[in-house]
Amino acid sequence: MKSDLAVRDTALPTSGVSGSPCAWLHANAAPAPPAWQQNALLASLPAAVRQGWGTHARLALLHPGQVLHQEGGVLQWVYFPLNTLVSLTLQDRSGVGSEVAAVGPEGVVGLPLMDGNYTRSQAEVQHTGHAVRLPAVLLAEAFAQQAAVRDRLLAYSQALVSEIMQTVLCARHHSLEQQLCRFLLRRLERQATPALAMTQEAIAARLGVRRESVTLTAARLQQAGVIRYARGRIEVLDAARLHERGCDCHRILQREFRRLLDPRG
Repeated sequence: MKSDLAVRDTALPTSGVSGSPCAWLHANAAPAPPAWQQNALLASLPAAVRQGWGTHARLALLHPGQVLHQEGGVLQWVYFPLNTLVSLTLQDRSGVGSEVAAVGPEGVVGLPLMDGNYTRSQAEVQHTGHAVRLPAVLLAEAFAQQAAVRDRLLAYSQALVSEIMQTVLCARHHSLEQQLCRFLLRRLERQATPALAMTQEAIAARLGVRRESVTLTAARLQQAGVIRYARGRIEVLDAARLHERGCDCHRILQREFRRLLDPRG
């Protein structure tokens, strides 16, 4: 896996980058907004705070497999994804990990900095894209000194905890098909296309199950005309039926994220 040292960054541009942020926040946004505006959480912070960060904020190009922070590590940077997705995983004693949450253009990677810069999870980039990269100390200072920043980060923290709790419940009580539907829906709503570039082996690792089990489950969904799978690419053919065959976890998370993070109420 690639380390954080391989991150390529540049000055933050005034125009946007390719990709799509959360539709529920930017449904009426003008085309190609500034880079900071393509992350819902970053866009919701006071303009004066963002301006104060100045040249410390950089546009980072991230690649699949890059590890932004490791379990037990000290956080030096935080990342606001623009058009990429970062998986947060926990590992057991044998080194087998499972995904507990994912962070896309709605949030920030590195939130545990509010608790002594220590993290329990590993953050791994899922697909190529950009993120706004900021020294962790700057966000920690803003959290301590600015009530508006503190309120937004605490709201996002609550939303992220909700996702972790819902993911654990889903893994414990719902079928693998329901888990896979939830997994696909959560990822696809954070990108602009109805296709996911991901192998069944990678999905199995994220869900903490055997690859053969994912293969059989994906085959059933494909036979039902819900998805099409070929060469590490999953395309959703019928989103409505994907919702129907899944559990309520995705809808619950959508509702909770809107309640906590949508400034329009």
